[in-house]
Amino acid sequence: MGKKKKINKSKEKIVKSVNNGIRTSVRKLSPILRSIVGKKVDVAIRDLQFSEKRVTKDVRKTISSAVANAENNFQYDIDKLVVKEAYCGKKIVMKRFRPRAKGRAAPILKPWSTVTIILSEAKQMEKHGTKS
Repeated sequence: MGKKKKINKSKEKIVKSVNNGIRTSVRKLSPILRSIVGKKVDVAIRDLQFSEKRVTKDVRKTISSAVANAENNFQYDIDKLVVKEAYCGKKIVMKRFRPRAKGRAAPILKPWSTVTIILSEAKQMEKHGTKS
């Protein structure tokens, strides 16, 4: 009576890259990841390159790693790759303390995050009819 495993019926191979050691909070990271979902890989990398956020360098590295995985492991065409999913999760939080007035201490929280990028190959849409 165990759980039934879901079987992936589609023949699409998942190209995945995970970066486990990003030194930022999930709150700062998730808007950046939401902005690249659904875009072509080269457009996503270009957008991240011109962003002023410090974290985009690590996200760009993770996307480049996923592209390398797609090329080497599955022989996908790089020009057709699209960012299918991009999400982040919490990891450890380093806790430090700062001395304050009257012998008190104030906590300093230094969060870490993990980023997962999933790519897929864009399929050509068939045109149905004409539009003028």
